[in-house]
Amino acid sequence: HVSEISRELLESMSGHKAGALWMTGLSGSGKSTIAHRIEHELILSGHRVYVLDGDTLRTGLNSDLGFGEEARRENLRRAAEVVKVLIDAGLIVIASFISPFRAERQMVREIVGAGFYEVYVEASLETCEERDPKGLYKRARAGVIPKFTGISSPYEAPENPDLRLNTSRHGLEESARQL
Repeated sequence: HVSEISRELLESMSGHKAGALWMTGLSGSGKSTIAHRIEHELILSGHRVYVLDGDTLRTGLNSDLGFGEEARRENLRRAAEVVKVLIDAGLIVIASFISPFRAERQMVREIVGAGFYEVYVEASLETCEERDPKGLYKRARAGVIPKFTGISSPYEAPENPDLRLNTSRHGLEESARQL
């Protein structure tokens, strides 16, 4: 059934447009940190916001998926469908996913539709390895994690993102201000 309450009505009641900030970048680039900072600031200014994080989906909705090529694509497809539903509910969604391949990000853009904004959280591999908050790079370098993005699997940087945040050069406060 089609809802009798339109997205436009929900947006007018919220006082803001709904949409998705799709944060893409290497593990450790700062995607989730920036997403949660922006969420905090937007909520305090009266916006309806939700952060959808790749790690959260991996432990719940997508816990049945592995890390092979098809499973990774399905993970992003499901994430995009969730984002679309949340946007239809009138929310600003800040989605934080490595999403390493351009074709998959294009698929997400097509599923989400209007209100999709690609934010490239750029950081050098060296910076991400120095941060390595989960110890993933060390495990990938040791061969424990096969096909790890940035080490043994490629990351295709966005060619024309809506916004580029370089966290190797700028800290959290400046990156959040730019966003």
